[in-house]
Amino acid sequence: MDKIDAIDLRILACMQRDGAISQRDLADQVGLSQNACWRRLRRLNASGLIQGTRATIDLAAPGLDLTVFVMVRTRHHSKEWADSFRKHVEQLPDVVDFYRIGGEWDYLIKVVTKGMAGYDAFYQRLITNFDLATVTGYFSMEAIIENRAANLIRSR
Repeated sequence: MDKIDAIDLRILACMQRDGAISQRDLADQVGLSQNACWRRLRRLNASGLIQGTRATIDLAAPGLDLTVFVMVRTRHHSKEWADSFRKHVEQLPDVVDFYRIGGEWDYLIKVVTKGMAGYDAFYQRLITNFDLATVTGYFSMEAIIENRAANLIRSR
């Protein structure tokens, strides 16, 4: 994508807040005709700036009542090991976010699961066949801010 202008940023900001917004309402909010808005949306999707739309689900309702932030430190830093670990973690269904980070820890994994038994099952799968120096979990008691849309307008 060549250039993102202020209207594109307004479209992206609206889409972050409500991915199911109608094109008519989106066009009204950003000050475009419906056709002009549709063309921009198509371009933003084709460029990869918009990567699908998702619904926000109350995860406790289906029983996913425990969120754990898992910190991992490893003794291994080769590309081959990191690629292998990445593939391993990607296969664990309780993982909702996974980051390679700087500082005292090497990886941060956000896990959403069904209670302590679910976390223990995740932990056992995580450590199987991997030499990890340290693994610790921080249990969330309350989500104060979660899935907040990024402030795109102030990014310019």
